[in-house]
Amino acid sequence: MFSMSKKITLFVLAAGMGSRYGGLKQMEGFGPSGETIIDYSIYDAMKAGFDKVVFVIRPDMEEAFKEIFLKKYEDRIDIDYCFQTVDMVPDWYELNPERIKPWGTTHALLVSKDYIDTPFLLINGDDFYGQKAFEISAKFLKEECTPKNYAIIGYP
Repeated sequence: MFSMSKKITLFVLAAGMGSRYGGLKQMEGFGPSGETIIDYSIYDAMKAGFDKVVFVIRPDMEEAFKEIFLKKYEDRIDIDYCFQTVDMVPDWYELNPERIKPWGTTHALLVSKDYIDTPFLLINGDDFYGQKAFEISAKFLKEECTPKNYAIIGYP
């Protein structure tokens, strides 16, 4: 359970395999100076008042992840990451030996439970949300979020 501090965390799902895209689009530079979609999200989150970013990645992404994100933000915002692998399941669960993809959002939350102790916003690392979404989320997380009062931002 998180503390009721005013600190808030951006939780970024970045373990996707990008099979339709043909690569890791969440780490692909496309901005004028090679910015990634995640760079835009971190910038908007910092501007909105987020204090920490936690990434869920796969172990095979660790070196590229460190190179692209940790060095860039280590002096600007608290950054942490954890791993999500297909075999990180309860003992009672029988794995399908053919499965290679990560399990998804709920699984990502479970493997990261020891890394987040504040109210948080969960985003996909390969989606663009825009500044307003981070402002609305930060205000809610700081002023209204409780263990029984939570929210989701929807788009028309």
